[in-house]
Amino acid sequence: MRRLTGLDASFLYLETPNNHMHVAGTYVFDPNDVPGGYSFERVKQLIGNRLHRLPPFRWRLVEVPFGLHHPIWVEDPDFDLDYHVRRIEVPAPGSREQLSAIAAEIMGRPLDRARPLWEIHMVEGLEHGHFAMVSKTHHAAIDGASGAELSTNLFDPTPETTIYDEPRWQSEPIPSDSEMLTYALNSLSRQPAAFAKVLMDSVQAALQSRSRPKTPGVTPVGGLFNAPRTSINVPISPHRSFVVGEVTLDDIKRVRRAFGGTVNDVVLAVCAGALREYLIERNELPVEPLVAMVPVSLRKDDEKGAMGNRVSNIFVALDTHIADPVERLQKIREHTASAKKRANAIGGDTLSDWAEFAAPAVAAGAARLYASMRLAERHRPAFNVTISNVPGPQSPLFCTGSRLVAWYPMGPIFDGSGLNITVMSYSGVVHFGLVACPDAVPSVGAIAGYLYEIMTALLKAAKEVEGIAMAPGAVAGTRSNKVKRPKATGS
Repeated sequence: MRRLTGLDASFLYLETPNNHMHVAGTYVFDPNDVPGGYSFERVKQLIGNRLHRLPPFRWRLVEVPFGLHHPIWVEDPDFDLDYHVRRIEVPAPGSREQLSAIAAEIMGRPLDRARPLWEIHMVEGLEHGHFAMVSKTHHAAIDGASGAELSTNLFDPTPETTIYDEPRWQSEPIPSDSEMLTYALNSLSRQPAAFAKVLMDSVQAALQSRSRPKTPGVTPVGGLFNAPRTSINVPISPHRSFVVGEVTLDDIKRVRRAFGGTVNDVVLAVCAGALREYLIERNELPVEPLVAMVPVSLRKDDEKGAMGNRVSNIFVALDTHIADPVERLQKIREHTASAKKRANAIGGDTLSDWAEFAAPAVAAGAARLYASMRLAERHRPAFNVTISNVPGPQSPLFCTGSRLVAWYPMGPIFDGSGLNITVMSYSGVVHFGLVACPDAVPSVGAIAGYLYEIMTALLKAAKEVEGIAMAPGAVAGTRSNKVKRPKATGS
């Protein structure tokens, strides 16, 4: 039995009939070199054999009576693998568009809180003889980094499938209401001292942050609810759309080497350019830059294997008002560096520390009230879009011998922010997963198309820099001319 942290539990409180707080992944496998090919039963047996390595797959949520404290996880005494692992047959031709539609439909359904909060859907009959796994798990149990680790525990590093001798986990009885109340009251009795410490730490961090010198030429993002309004930033429905894309990691790194910064800076710049083109196409590009909420992992090396959430957020101006893609990248690089310095000054654990003191019943009721009254229409957005970049393994993975050939991540969207772009790098490829509410983003496929255009423009500029750097007497880091803004096209 283990109590959820305040941060973990917050993803439960934020959930409404339209806001589904689970994260997911669509994994595509090639079984053509596997003797006997793909077998649903073998995959299900593999998952059952690995449950001791997949803690969130065993955990069942138990609420504290009257919402006095955060819920707890118990090892499910009524675990039923057949409920969690399902199969879907795709009619011919089994295209990527069909797979995306299936993944979107799965993403648009809430998880059953009376069972462990995960599902795996095996999608069969894809083109090229491939099959896919669409896996979703509640955000209360995992974040991006722990979700990636969960996947590596499920799969194998070679085509040889490891079979464990016996399951190494034990179920637990569901605690009684009186036990839950006693557990909650004991925990609450320690909160006044913890609250005082968090308050003092926060005040000290705020004073230190205000005294830090500002980065010259960089205007920090204003407070929350200060992002420009766009058609993306509206109340959402329960429905989801999903499109995918990919570029090579080598190309991302080539742009980074040419213009500095990090891989994440390049990812943000590519997404910013795509959003700019999409809004130009719709004649609604705001004068002010869009603002992205960017999750930042707080996991340390010694926290490997720990599930739950160890994440904070920074808010980054995407400089969508700048036409030139390289100039935009350079400004974003400055913004992310400045945002990280501010976050470090405040302390990455501040959000999770304060979340410990959220009253479950109040927080959940506030989320439902906010959604039912459509309050997202009545104020400026807190942020325009979520952009999350999760580093994945660069060596190939296998499932019952079949090679994983694509790993498309899927993140949650929120009332007032109907688009999530999550990026997963795996085996030399950067996979983009765009989840949207179709009411807010009716043509999310166009944004995916613009990702390629912006990446092409940045890569062309990087090659120009490389050519100048190799020329006799040239100064590295200069460009012969500006890259023209890609022409707005799309579906």
